[in-house]
Amino acid sequence: MTNSSDNKSRLPKNTILIVDDSELNRSLLSDMLSEEFEIIEAENGMEAVVILQEHELEIALVLLDIVMPEMDGFDVLAMMNKKGWIDSIPVIMISAETGSTYIDRAYDLGAVDYISRPFDERTVQHRVMSNYMLALKQKEMTDMLTTQIYNHERDNRLMIEILSHIVEFRNGESGLHILHVSTFTEMILKHLLEITDKYPLTPTEIRTICTASALHDIGKMSVPEEILNKPGRLTQEEFAIMKQHAAAGAKMLNDIPYRHNDILIKFGSEICRWHHERYDGRGYPDGIKGDEIPIWAQVVALADVYDALTSKRVYKDGFTHEKAVDMIMHGECGAFNPLILQCLQDLQEQLKKALGVTSPTSSSEYDMRKNVEMMLKSGETAVSDRTIRLLEHERMKNNFYERLSREVLFEYVASPEMIILSEWGAEYLNLPEKIINPRESGFGNKVFSQEDFDKLIAKMQSTSPERPVVEEKYLLNINGESKWNKVIVQTLWNSDEEQPHFDGALGKLVDVNDEIEEMQQLETRADHDASTGLLNHQAAKRRISKQLADAGEKKYALLFFDLDNLKKANDNHGHLFGDKLIKTVADRMLQNTRSTDICARMGGDEFIIFMEYKHDPEMLVDRIFHCLTEPMDDFDVRVSMGVALADDFAGDYDDLFHMADQAAYAVKYGSKNSYKFYDKQLSTTGKSLVEVQEQEEKGRR
Repeated sequence: MTNSSDNKSRLPKNTILIVDDSELNRSLLSDMLSEEFEIIEAENGMEAVVILQEHELEIALVLLDIVMPEMDGFDVLAMMNKKGWIDSIPVIMISAETGSTYIDRAYDLGAVDYISRPFDERTVQHRVMSNYMLALKQKEMTDMLTTQIYNHERDNRLMIEILSHIVEFRNGESGLHILHVSTFTEMILKHLLEITDKYPLTPTEIRTICTASALHDIGKMSVPEEILNKPGRLTQEEFAIMKQHAAAGAKMLNDIPYRHNDILIKFGSEICRWHHERYDGRGYPDGIKGDEIPIWAQVVALADVYDALTSKRVYKDGFTHEKAVDMIMHGECGAFNPLILQCLQDLQEQLKKALGVTSPTSSSEYDMRKNVEMMLKSGETAVSDRTIRLLEHERMKNNFYERLSREVLFEYVASPEMIILSEWGAEYLNLPEKIINPRESGFGNKVFSQEDFDKLIAKMQSTSPERPVVEEKYLLNINGESKWNKVIVQTLWNSDEEQPHFDGALGKLVDVNDEIEEMQQLETRADHDASTGLLNHQAAKRRISKQLADAGEKKYALLFFDLDNLKKANDNHGHLFGDKLIKTVADRMLQNTRSTDICARMGGDEFIIFMEYKHDPEMLVDRIFHCLTEPMDDFDVRVSMGVALADDFAGDYDDLFHMADQAAYAVKYGSKNSYKFYDKQLSTTGKSLVEVQEQEEKGRR
């Protein structure tokens, strides 16, 4: 145990801060918890705040009394909210005050649990460990998500670094070619995952591959311009030089200093080198075939061929979408993976639409070019030709980066109220660029829900010139699909007046749907036992506790049981058979309960079932018991089960579990292979199955 007065060095990560003005209470709690945790103490709220200020990142959990001198527990919670500590440090209140006013206020201020005095050692240990493990798991998942987002942003920055060095070597068509290849690659890869599990790519990897696809032809910087832009057919010698660009591009990326282990460089160099290989082995530079070619290089190869066919080049006119697809499908452009060709067929119309809106002959691009030409010819403007060309270049470059990042840029004007979308944003959302009265138009009541859009406007209006940024996540309707987006806005203020006046905001919509789905998948995996697919104990406890709190007139039963003869199964038939036995029991639990019931594996051979009942619970229990104990492969399945009823029950989950545990003990060390309902007589024994098993385990050590 560490006292607060000498606590100046770095603390272990499993440190608990106990805050109570009673030294006796602090000592009792420390004795209960010091075996599993490092303990530091504070005798009042002010001292606790000083410790938190110094060791915010090292304190895992706080046990906090309410009534204390100098600064009470509620003031400490308020300070933790103000400083943001409450978001990362769980707080359990410890107090003799049991009135609902105190408890409700503690929860409102962010406390995660409430333990009343006098302290029960098992309850304290169980609740502290449960909340500690929950916070630890949430932090792990948050760290994983943060790392993924950081890598995504870092890759984009690296992409821009690379593009900035090659853009001067490219003409106006190159940006569109890069964009077409990236869009084509993304659509094909995502559809590929839907039709086969042969190529297990994560959403993060797909994003990185699409970014890396922009680099596929950077090796052409080493090809002489007279060959690169030759209007006629290349000679055999010229074609040999042209083919060198694949290996040259890979070498350029691999030679970038300090980036050898970067996943973007890996994808990019492999795409550069092998995007001219063919599935039948007749490509270059290495003549590899089939799935020797990485799937990302195979897809980019098809994207490159498709865009080369449909684009106008110095040596040819572009083919129509239909003609290009027909040529590819009939093998006129080399051999491709049949699965990728299936994707091309499945996505014909979507690809035509997605790549059509980025065509240089689209109306908006055409009109802009015509306007620039007229300005250059008229001589009526004072702006120089060079300035106009630079402005046009900047507009094209910004539009390209926006398309590459797939972020919708917008401006909100407060009065008269309107939304102005960027060119790509309007195309992507299928909306006009200027939207008057957006609360009643497609942006404010179709892309956003009306409620969310009103909330966003209210948040923007509540900012200040000193704190102008708003970041929120909303579930948006993007062309009929529900997708999570992060909305980031910076508000604009008119400071010419005495009081700053809110004028509007600049913002963007960032698609974070993949990240959130990955987070949800991580949370689901964290809540389930990997071997059986059942909930783990902590996840089950959270759900059961919530149902007990909201029970009302509903009646519930908790069944706790373990396998009597798992050791016999392992000893006589091997551990694989034992594993099969556990999985079979888990499957039987799910098959013989309702979707609203809660089935969980506590660990080892211990399980719980929590279910609602309306009439006689014994009929339900008896049916489940006999289903569980049916023989498996001529092996007798035997279980000892305890049942506790939550009818007219005033306790919490721990109390209910303890009752079921004691009933199970009575069966386990009695007749075995049976079930028993808890009754008050059992409580006088003071023993439970879990306690006895823990004692036996200690004895074996």
